[in-house]
Amino acid sequence: MATPLTVLTEEERMFQGAVRDFAESEVRPRVQAMEQAGQLDPTLIPKLFELGLMGIEIPEPHGGAGGSLFMTVLAVEELSAVDASAAIFVDVQNTLVNALLLKWASDDIKRRYLPRLATDLVGAYALSEAASGSDAFGLQTKATKGDTWILDGRKLWITNGAEAGFYVIFANTDFAKGYKGITAFAVERGVKGFSVGKKEDKLGIRASSTAELILDHCEVPAANLIGEVGNGYKVAIETLNTGRIGIGAQMIGVARGALDASLKYVKERQQFGKPVADFQGVQFQLAQAATELEAARLMVYNAARLEDAGEPYTKEAAMAKLLSSQVAERVTSLAVELFGGYGYTKEYPVEKFYRDAKIGTIYEGTSNMQLNTIAKMLLK
Repeated sequence: MATPLTVLTEEERMFQGAVRDFAESEVRPRVQAMEQAGQLDPTLIPKLFELGLMGIEIPEPHGGAGGSLFMTVLAVEELSAVDASAAIFVDVQNTLVNALLLKWASDDIKRRYLPRLATDLVGAYALSEAASGSDAFGLQTKATKGDTWILDGRKLWITNGAEAGFYVIFANTDFAKGYKGITAFAVERGVKGFSVGKKEDKLGIRASSTAELILDHCEVPAANLIGEVGNGYKVAIETLNTGRIGIGAQMIGVARGALDASLKYVKERQQFGKPVADFQGVQFQLAQAATELEAARLMVYNAARLEDAGEPYTKEAAMAKLLSSQVAERVTSLAVELFGGYGYTKEYPVEKFYRDAKIGTIYEGTSNMQLNTIAKMLLK
C-alpha cells in the first residue's frame, strides 16, 4: 500500500521536529530585530550550518546530511512559519546552488565547494538581470574565453547576494547563438573584477538580502566552468524547476504561520460578549483557508516526492508553486482581516506574513510563467 503524502518516515519526523524547535528557539526571538535591520542576524547563519540546514541534500562524503528534496521542503516550511527570510536563505542554498552543483558540476568543483557549502560557505544563484526577469534568457552578461574566462555585466535581484561567498553566475559566451550561448560559472567572492552592489529595500522578506552583482572584467578560472559551454540554459531551467518546489514550501509555511496566529487570536478576542471564533462567518472563513492550505501542501509534497523518486515533475512543480503562492496571498490577507485594526499594525505578526507572501507570485517564475509552463505541458 502506498504511503500517504503527509505521513512522514521516522527520520523525516525527527528532522521536522528539530527544525521546528530551532525555528521557535533561535529564529523567532530574532525576527523583529532582523525585520527592522533589513538583514539576517549574522549570529544565526552559523547556527543554520551547525544544524545541517545548509547542506541537506549534499552527500555525507562531502560533509552534508545526505537527505532528500522532501526534507528540504520540510525545513523550508517550518522556517517559513516563523520567518520567510530565514527560510529563503536556506532554500536558495539547497534547491538552487547545491542542487545545481550536484547535478551539473565537475567532480573537481564538487570536491572544492560542496564540503564548504555544507559547513560555512553561503551560496547564491545569479541568473536575473535588469532587462531579463521572466525572459531570463535575454541576459546580457558576457563571457569571453582567454587564459581564463572574463565575465562582464550586472546581475540584479540576487537572493543571498550580500552574504554569499560563492555564486553560480550565468553569462553568454556567444550572443549569435542566442540562449544556446548561455553558460554557467562558479565564481568566488573576492576574485578580481567582482563586487556586490546595491541591496534592495523591499516590501517583504526584508531580512533576506536581494543584491546587485557587478562583473567588471571578472576573472574566472577555466576549471570553474559548470557543465558544458552553451548548456547553461538547460542547467538554469532544470534547476529552477526544483527551486519552484522550494518556493511552494515557503508559501505553505507562510500561510500556516498566519493561520496559526489567527486561530489563536480569534479564540482570545472577544466581541459582542463572546470569542470571535464563535461566529459562524469566521468559522467558515477559517475552514476555507485551512482547506486551501492543505491542498497546496499536498501539491508541494507531491512534487518533492516525484523529484526524489526520479519521476517527471516539471508540471507538478509549476502547479505547486502557482497554487501555494495564491493560497498564501489569500490566507495572509484573511489573517489581517481577522485581527481587525491590530492586523494592520507591526505589533502583531500577521502584517509581516501578508507582506512576505507577495513575493511568491513573482520570483523563480511569475504566476503567468507557471501557467505558461503548465499549458505547454498539457498541450504538447
